[in-house]
Amino acid sequence: MSGARTDVEAVEAANTALYDALEQGDLDALSEHWLGDGISVVHPGWPVLNGRAEVMRSYALIMASTEYIQFFLTDVEVSVMGDTAMVTCTENILSGGPAEEDGSAGPLVGGLVVATNVFRRTGDGSWKVWSHHGSPVLIDREDEEEDEDEGGNGTGGVAEIG
Repeated sequence: MSGARTDVEAVEAANTALYDALEQGDLDALSEHWLGDGISVVHPGWPVLNGRAEVMRSYALIMASTEYIQFFLTDVEVSVMGDTAMVTCTENILSGGPAEEDGSAGPLVGGLVVATNVFRRTGDGSWKVWSHHGSPVLIDREDEEEDEDEGGNGTGGVAEIG
């Protein structure tokens, strides 16, 4: 197996571990997947946040206000150049609020976010997140395909993302 393929697999594993920590609501585990300094994040609809304190605070706020979250990653593409790697993907997100009074699950909301995660290889050979950028998907792909099939302009419909 070539070194390049091994790097791609290692980055894929680091990317998966990042989302697993977020799903588990484990800020300490999430924090371990980021570089120590010089990091940035753009959550959908948020301004750029720079520095470890701001980035970790943003995830703490998200975790505190999200009872349940699950990511189904699709369209995952990994490229590695030396000690830097980029992962692009679509985050198919299912999230929910607090449980109902009767103990049943609270309302669930789905959404799509396209994301870019940039990783750097550290001195011990592990891959850590340097930057994450997520943008909401506002075009409904099914409507776009229907518009094209009907001879439309292919601009698609706008889907509300919660």
